[in-house]
Parts: sequence; structure tokens; C-alpha cells
Amino acid sequence: MTIKNNDVLDISNLINAINSLESALNVYHCYEESDEELRKILRAGVIKNFEFTYELCWKLMKRWIEQNVSSDTLDGTTRKELFRRAAENKLITDTETWFAFHRARNETSHIHNVQTAENVFAVVQDFLFFAKDFRDRLEQRL
Repeated sequence: MTIKNNDVLDISNLINAINSLESALNVYHCYEESDEELRKILRAGVIKNFEFTYELCWKLMKRWIEQNVSSDTLDGTTRKELFRRAAENKLITDTETWFAFHRARNETSHIHNVQTAENVFAVVQDFLFFAKDFRDRLEQRL
């Protein structure tokens, strides 16, 4: 069943989250030569921004597909299937990369481990580019 919902999807929270993530990364890079304790605190802030922004991304993907493709398309589907549907609808370009972001998001509860935190942080820097691309694709369709 295909539906067309005239409700405009509000992406202002996503825009704000992406801006906040970018700011957090910029601050981290300004202080990356600082002592380890400050870097750990800043890295944790970047990772928290990543968590929030990632959650907004997948939820907006789901809402857009429900509003523009089919309201029952995603009932009971996995996140991987959601990303595949988002790619089919040209909301994202690379499902494998989004699968990696999902794995990194699952790891964020273990950031007390320094190596895990560093691994997640490395993914976050790539995520910003893909989150902006997703935002731009959504804006084009609103």
C-alpha cells in the first residue's frame, strides 16, 4: 500500500544535532594536543553527539519512508533492512557504511574502554560526512 502524507517532516533537530556534532569535533581537534584527561572528556562529548545524531538519522529515515513510500513497509524490520530501503529511495548512498555506524553506535555503551572509545571516535569522523549527505537528501525532498 503506497501512501502520500502531506505532513512535512521536521528535520530541524537533525540540523541542530549535526551542527553540534561538527562543533564538538572542531573543539576536540583544537585541543587534541592537550593532556589525556581533557582529550578523554572531549572525546566522550563527541561520542555522545554521535549517538544522538545517529538516532535521529535512522528515525528520520524510517519516518520519511513511512510517509512517502509505505506506512507498513518497515514494520518489524531490522536496522539493516531500514538502511537498504533508505538506499533504494536514495536517502543514503552506502548501506555498508551505515551498517558500520550502527555497530559503532552499539559499542558506545562500552566507551569506558579506551580502545573502544578510540574506535568509535574514528567512525564518528566519517559519520559526520554521511549525516550531512543524508540531511541534504532529506532537504531536497521536503
